[in-house]
Amino acid sequence: MFIDHGPYPVIIMANEYRIKFAVPANYNPADLFEKMPSPIHRKTMSEIYNYKIEKEGFYFVDRAVDSRVASDAFRLFVDEALRYGKSVEITKL
Repeated sequence: MFIDHGPYPVIIMANEYRIKFAVPANYNPADLFEKMPSPIHRKTMSEIYNYKIEKEGFYFVDRAVDSRVASDAFRLFVDEALRYGKSVEITKL
């Protein structure tokens, strides 16, 4: 991914994943949100990860800023998906 910052393009490394599972119609992510680590790296004020809740599961982006925090968050999403079924499908985009 390239971002135009004047004459010098900046390359942003990111890994994107889709975590598919049977999302219940009345799904409430409040408990999940309470467990999530901060998505902001305080020293650099950079985004560590981001996510989106979709009708077929979670979309997750690891911005390659802090692998420990991103992997902790990713694991929480996978664990949350496994609460609603015996398996999930994880696809790297």
